[in-house]
Amino acid sequence: MEKNLIYLDNNSTTPLDPRVLESMMPYLTNQYANASSNHRFGHQAKDSVKIAREQIAALIHSESHEIVFTSGATEGINLAVKGVAEFLSDKGKHIIISATEHTAVLDVCAFLESKGFEITYLRVDNDGLTDLEELKSSIRKDTILVSVMFVNNETGVIQPIREISNAVHESGALFMTDGTQAFGKMLIDVDDLGIDLMAFSGHKIYGPKGIGGLFVRQRRPNRVKLTPLIHGGGHEKGMRSGTSNVPGIIGLGEAAKIAKKEMVKDRQAISTLRDELESKLLKIPDTFLNGQPEKRLYNVSSICFKGADADAIMIGLKSIMVSNGSACTSTKIEPSHVLTAMGLSEEDAYSTIRFSLGRFNIQAEIDKAVDLVSHVVSALREMID
Repeated sequence: MEKNLIYLDNNSTTPLDPRVLESMMPYLTNQYANASSNHRFGHQAKDSVKIAREQIAALIHSESHEIVFTSGATEGINLAVKGVAEFLSDKGKHIIISATEHTAVLDVCAFLESKGFEITYLRVDNDGLTDLEELKSSIRKDTILVSVMFVNNETGVIQPIREISNAVHESGALFMTDGTQAFGKMLIDVDDLGIDLMAFSGHKIYGPKGIGGLFVRQRRPNRVKLTPLIHGGGHEKGMRSGTSNVPGIIGLGEAAKIAKKEMVKDRQAISTLRDELESKLLKIPDTFLNGQPEKRLYNVSSICFKGADADAIMIGLKSIMVSNGSACTSTKIEPSHVLTAMGLSEEDAYSTIRFSLGRFNIQAEIDKAVDLVSHVVSALREMID
């Protein structure tokens, strides 16, 4: 990493944990076999993939055969939503999602709308939480799928997943969640929470980019069947054909194993730093926090610095890496759809910075970040005045 750079954008991506890299190296060098090859070398790779699948399943309390490897959460979301839509189209063409979903979900549903499906977008309150009563009233006989993000990538708000899934299952529909920001950072039991489908990604938990997965429930009472997006070879039980990314899978498995072991330690250390950063930044005049303060993931802080443009703040910070929203929408000039759905004005949305901390942040970085952000925001406001 560049010297003196302070990285506070861990919701966009995390650095690769050295232990993960170490686990991957043999499969990037001398253990290069195709896991589908029917010889001893290939069987060794297949066995390693099996172990990684078990490590990931252990993290979310699923069965290993319910894990489908993909190139990342975006592909997992596409496979889940399009796969359900295609497979259950005879039953109905109504899908319900939250208005604050990631663009991967929003764009997939916009595509399905063009194909004749009907999408209902659930509102959120000022804290970013889904209205359960609106959800219940929106479910119809032809509703086949409800998708609500587990943890919002911009604000860290945690949705009441168990209550949502209970309401969905009472109607006979399937429940999916984008678990990208929750996976590896908080306890997840897919059975206890009633999750039927959940997408996740490796590079959000100190694993490699280009690998992720989809939990697909294969047990009663809601065994899920999907129409695959990619055909050719029947890999991943026919749900995702293509030569297995063995090094990536091994890395994801190792990252999952580390997350399971160190989750409590990470939460304690990161939340302490986040809380200190947040409390000091909120002492700057005309600032406020976005999102329900108690129902948030421990590493995220979305703060509006009224009257100070977020892009200008980021330019002024130079050596501190933060975000003005989701990395997947950072090229757009529109205000954050998440923040405006929560009732923020466009001006306040444009003045919001997301700080997302990770495993490798230290106290000295927090102290420096507070000083620099305070200085830059004050300087920008003086220029406007």
